[in-house]
Amino acid sequence: MEANPRTLNAETARDNGHQLRHMVDEIDAYLRSAADNGDQKFNAVRDRLAVQVREMRAQLDELNQATLERVKRAAQQADQRVHAHPYTAMGVAATAGLLIGFLASRR
Repeated sequence: MEANPRTLNAETARDNGHQLRHMVDEIDAYLRSAADNGDQKFNAVRDRLAVQVREMRAQLDELNQATLERVKRAAQQADQRVHAHPYTAMGVAATAGLLIGFLASRR
């Protein structure tokens, strides 16, 4: 069975978002731990990094919101399709259940 490219893109985007969020959190932690140490040059760099971290968090929040909107829209479309063709949806669900049951029983 071949993977859906949309699913792969959504999973990749979600994984990248989690990794990026983790990196931002680590940078923020380093900046906080270095707050008491360093000279004036380091403080200036730290301040610029802090601004960039805040901007990155804002962008991540926007990306997260956009992703949630896309997921909601996809769920609404799926709901509309199921309501438009209920017997087809039941047949697909039953077939998928039988196939999964058959494959699980073979183990």
